[in-house]
Amino acid sequence: MIYQNIHKGRFISRPNRFIATVVLDKSPDKIEKVHVKNTGRCKELLLPGCEVYLEKSDNPGRKTRYDLVTVRKDTGVLFNIDSQAPNKIVYEWLKTKNLSYIKPEFTYGNSRLDFYFEKAGQGTLEKHLMEVKGCTLEIDGIGYFPDAPTERGVKHIRELIRASREGFKCSLVFVVQMEKVREVKPNEKTHPEFKTALEDAKAAGVDIILLLCNVTPCEVSVSEVICQRG
Repeated sequence: MIYQNIHKGRFISRPNRFIATVVLDKSPDKIEKVHVKNTGRCKELLLPGCEVYLEKSDNPGRKTRYDLVTVRKDTGVLFNIDSQAPNKIVYEWLKTKNLSYIKPEFTYGNSRLDFYFEKAGQGTLEKHLMEVKGCTLEIDGIGYFPDAPTERGVKHIRELIRASREGFKCSLVFVVQMEKVREVKPNEKTHPEFKTALEDAKAAGVDIILLLCNVTPCEVSVSEVICQRG
């Protein structure tokens, strides 16, 4: 996934979950209000003075001219925090596979899951359902999800469990939006129900897939795939 027209700046504050104030390197005397492409907390990332990267919009009618998409942590590691990026990354990844059909945003039960796809085999047709989560929280080299309670996330996992029992091949994908992290754990302290649902999913045969990524200010790409078979 490639970003266009990226600009470097420094984070100042986050008045609400949608807006941040930054100072762009190209105009250090002006404070710019920008859109944050992640409604999560990101408190361990968005610290005053931290280095950020923003994509400038080509829409002249927007109230904010920039989207904040990437943050450099004090460890030097870049974190992509764009909540729309994981699905785009997974879609690009799926298109490299030998699949006969891919449908994003597939309605199953009472939920809209991120992907339905089909894979033809020798006289068979495998039907897959996939839900995607972006991981941006890192503690001591380990990724954690979620960074805030997500009843919707638990609901989607329960739908995957039901679908698996009905014959679908199901997977839950964590897109690791940072480098140097090779493990993702459920954030039990923040949302214990998510951990329970994840354990139930593994027991029901749902695959857990980690897409490890290379992150630069202008691009996020899959570097390695780790699959834990359910």
